[in-house]
Amino acid sequence: MQNYGGIIMKTMTIRGLEPSLINKLKANAKKQEKSLNQFVIDTLKQHMGMKKEKKFTAVYHDLDHLFGKWSEKEFESVQGKIDSERKIDKELWE
Repeated sequence: MQNYGGIIMKTMTIRGLEPSLINKLKANAKKQEKSLNQFVIDTLKQHMGMKKEKKFTAVYHDLDHLFGKWSEKEFESVQGKIDSERKIDKELWE
């Protein structure tokens, strides 16, 4: 047992896992960029109703029509303006 700030963390061994289940757990953990241990804990908590769902997970598409619409000429114009604003006036810094 490990003790973290008064909370006792217990260790559990699970026997009898099929190789296909182990491979699937590892693949899903890797996909979520988590350790196998953290993935299993999160999965168990979610299944037992102990994990809070994120409140702000909605994906909006109402502005999608604005993206990817610039022509090459329009892009160069906007990028040129941005680049010109980033120039340092050396006279002001000497």
